[in-house]
Amino acid sequence: MLQLVEAGMDIARLNFSHADHATHEKSLNTVREINKEHGTRIAILQDLQGPKIRIGDLKEDVKIKEGQIITLRSDIRVQEDDEFLPVQYNTIAKDVKVGDPILIDDGKVECVVLETNNRNLVKLQVIAGDVIMSRKGVNLPQTVITEPTITEKDFRDIEFAIKHGVEWLALSFVRSADDIKLLKELIRLKNGVSRIIAKIEKPEALRNLDEIIQVSDAIMVARGDLGVEIPMEEVPAWQKRIVKKCNLAGKPVIVATQMMESMITNKRPTRSEASDVANALVDGADAVMLSAETSTGRYPIDVVSSMNRILSSVEKEEEGIYYRNMDQLPENAEPTSSAIITTACQLAKGADAKAILAMTRSGYTANQLSRCRPKSLIFAFTNDPLLLTTLNLVWGVKPFFYDQFVSTDDTITDCQSILQEKGLIEADDVVVNTGSMPLHEHGLTNMLKISRVKAKHV
Repeated sequence: MLQLVEAGMDIARLNFSHADHATHEKSLNTVREINKEHGTRIAILQDLQGPKIRIGDLKEDVKIKEGQIITLRSDIRVQEDDEFLPVQYNTIAKDVKVGDPILIDDGKVECVVLETNNRNLVKLQVIAGDVIMSRKGVNLPQTVITEPTITEKDFRDIEFAIKHGVEWLALSFVRSADDIKLLKELIRLKNGVSRIIAKIEKPEALRNLDEIIQVSDAIMVARGDLGVEIPMEEVPAWQKRIVKKCNLAGKPVIVATQMMESMITNKRPTRSEASDVANALVDGADAVMLSAETSTGRYPIDVVSSMNRILSSVEKEEEGIYYRNMDQLPENAEPTSSAIITTACQLAKGADAKAILAMTRSGYTANQLSRCRPKSLIFAFTNDPLLLTTLNLVWGVKPFFYDQFVSTDDTITDCQSILQEKGLIEADDVVVNTGSMPLHEHGLTNMLKISRVKAKHV
C-alpha cells in the first residue's frame, strides 16, 4: 500500500461489491496508518454495490456458445447442477419480459430472454458466447429494475462508512437526485461525515444529470456499466458532457473503468490507454480511477506509476488545461463569493502568481478555485482535519492544517511561512490570498489580497 502511495495514489477505493467488512477495515486502517506515519493525505472512497446484478458462485467457469439455451435461477446463490446458472437478483424473473436483452460480463456474453416463469427462472438464448465466471456482472439495459438504488446490503455498508468516518461514499446505479438526497439524509441522521459521489451508469441518470450533479458532492463517470446500459459508441460523448457540466458546477469528477486495462497482465500500457488517461485530464477530470489493474492485476505499482507519469506530462506540456470556466459562474452559486474566487484566479493568471492561498472551513473555496483550473498552485488551509484528506480528490488542491485564525494579516503571514518552510514558495514569489473576513464568523469568501512573499528572518 505504501508503494502505491509513493507511486502516486491519492485515493484508496474500497469496493463493497467484494470482500467483507473485516477485510475492508484492515485496508482502511492500513491507509490511515500510512497517513499518520508518513504525513500523507490519502482519502478513503467506499464504493457501495447498489442493485448490481451478478452471476452467483459457479462450480467452475462455464463456456457459453452462440445459439445455446441457458437458464438463470434467482433463488440460489451457489450453482447446484449444470442445468441452472445462479443469479444474485431476486426479482429478475418478474422484471424482465420476453425479448429483453441480457448482457453478462460487460457484454462479453449477449443473450435475449426467451421465457420467464415470473418467480425464479429466466430462460435465455445466447446471441454471442464466451466464458462465464463466478460473480461477473449482469446488465439489463432495456428492463426497468424494481429493486431500490439503496439495497439492504448497502444499508449495512453505509453503517460501516458512518462508523469509520469514511471521506467519500459512492452510490452505484443512481437514477435520480432523490437517491442522493436519501443517502445524505441517512448519513445526517447518524452524524456521519461522508460526502457523496454519484456514479453515472444508468440511462435514467443521464436523463436526470443536471439535478444529480446539483445535489451530489462529486460525480463518477462509471464507464463499465454505462457502456453496456447505453450503446458503447455514445460513451465518449457522454463522458465529455458529464465532465464539462461538473467543471462548470465546481463539483469534482472522476473518470473510471478500463483506463489501463492491458496492465492487468502487461507491464506497459498501450498507446491508446495513455491517450485515454491524458484526454480525461484534458477534458477536465479531477481524478482518474483504476480498478482491476490494482486490485487483481500483476503490476499494481507499475500501473499507478505509469498513470502518474502520463498525468504529470500533460500538466507540464498542455497549456489548454489551465484557466477555464472563468467566464461563467456556477448555477445557484452565491454571486459575490463566486465572483471573488473567479477574480482570484484571473488575478493569479495576470500576475503570474506562484500560488493561491485559500482559507477554508467547508472546502467550498478550494473547490471553486479548482473549478477555474489555475496554473498557480492551490494551497488550502483549514482547521478541519477531515478536509485534509477529503480535498485530496479535488484537482490541484494541496491542503494544510491551520487553526490559528486570528487576524487576516497574521493568518496570511503564518500560512506563507508554513509554505516557505516546506520549500513550496520562496521570497519574492507573488501569491494571491482569498478567504472569509472576519475569519471567526465562518462566512462565505469575501476577501482577496495579492502579496509578494517576504524573505524569512533567520
